[in-house]
Amino acid sequence: MTSDAEGDKRSRLLRRLPLLAILLAAALGAFFLRDYLSFETLSENRERLLAFRDANYLGTVAAFIAAYVVIVAFSLPGATLATLTGGFLFGVFPGALYNVTAATIGAVGIFLAARMGAGDRLAGRMDASEGLVRRIKAGIDENQWSMLFLIRLVPAVPFFVANLVPAFVAVPLWRFAVTTFLGIIPGAVVYTSVGAGLGEVFERGETPDLGIIFQPQILLPILGLCALAALPIVLKAVRGKKGL
Repeated sequence: MTSDAEGDKRSRLLRRLPLLAILLAAALGAFFLRDYLSFETLSENRERLLAFRDANYLGTVAAFIAAYVVIVAFSLPGATLATLTGGFLFGVFPGALYNVTAATIGAVGIFLAARMGAGDRLAGRMDASEGLVRRIKAGIDENQWSMLFLIRLVPAVPFFVANLVPAFVAVPLWRFAVTTFLGIIPGAVVYTSVGAGLGEVFERGETPDLGIIFQPQILLPILGLCALAALPIVLKAVRGKKGL
């Protein structure tokens, strides 16, 4: 009996190790890497990056995607900088494609780590709970597609949070991956386009306008997509009231 209990405890610890490693890496990265993964670092190394890209394009693409995946999967600082770098090195297209692909792979990594570490148990407890918690879980389950698109499209939702919450409510992996890839495209295209214009920004000695996504001509179309994603939820609520 004791041996079985020890085996279960060891198994739970092993399942939690990936999530613990991510949390530890995120804490260390926030402390040690913030000064290195910065716009100033990109500006200082831009000529070398462009020279390396011109000499070895495919190697640059592979290295860039790998670095971006690590940044997202371990929640390191610099995801926005990586998106800008994708635009700077590869243009709006295929830069946006590389950015979205890398961000999705990294998001899937942290999603799987969270699910392995705590997600399945937490989802089971929510299913077994009563009252408000169970109703919230049921609401998410009934509107998963819409909710997943909303948390990706709304600029105010942190990317890290949007990766963890679905793991804790038992969202299927394929649904998480699809909605992540499609849902981050608008924001990725905006920031990739900013990165594509960094050459002129560097020449003027300025910094890029990262608040561009909140400008009306950018924000309003994104909010329109949010409204479209929320439409099924609204329609279900209206039909439910009529049914009452």
